[in-house]
Amino acid sequence: YGYHRNLHSFPTRRSSDLRNLVDEGWSGIDVQLKRRADLVLNLVETVKGYAKHEKELFEKVTQARAAAVSAGSVGERAQAENALTGTIRSLFAVAENYPELKANTNFLDLQQNLGNLEAEIQMARRYYNGAVRAYNSLIQVFPNNMLAGPFGFTKRDYFEAAEEDRAVPKVQF
Repeated sequence: YGYHRNLHSFPTRRSSDLRNLVDEGWSGIDVQLKRRADLVLNLVETVKGYAKHEKELFEKVTQARAAAVSAGSVGERAQAENALTGTIRSLFAVAENYPELKANTNFLDLQQNLGNLEAEIQMARRYYNGAVRAYNSLIQVFPNNMLAGPFGFTKRDYFEAAEEDRAVPKVQF
């Protein structure tokens, strides 16, 4: 009887709750990444005012942002976001050469907001990845693994940062 009850509860109970938590977790990441994309545009515009001859870098940042916004799967999004993080670091490195920019309150506010946002993205990533781990574990154990596929419960991907991007970007002025 216990086994039979577990079979019937799998598709409708705990697994669907976990799938919803995974979806909720992804939504949280998505919101933070959209906020980051908007902030990056403001950051580029601010730096452009001081570093007009850095056109190639601005194009790279803009292209990386566009790729991140349009990425489809979790894996593609993670890869695109990691590339965007790299271009943001380059943007901050260029800012080092412009003392007026480093003193600009708008730039400093954008830098502070980006740092805060990176911390929020990391928290959202941890929540999402925890939900994915619980969900994937549930659908991989017997008897759930026998029913997962037919009921549409498939393994989810983690949202992982590149090794060098696991820390919040820090720029000292």
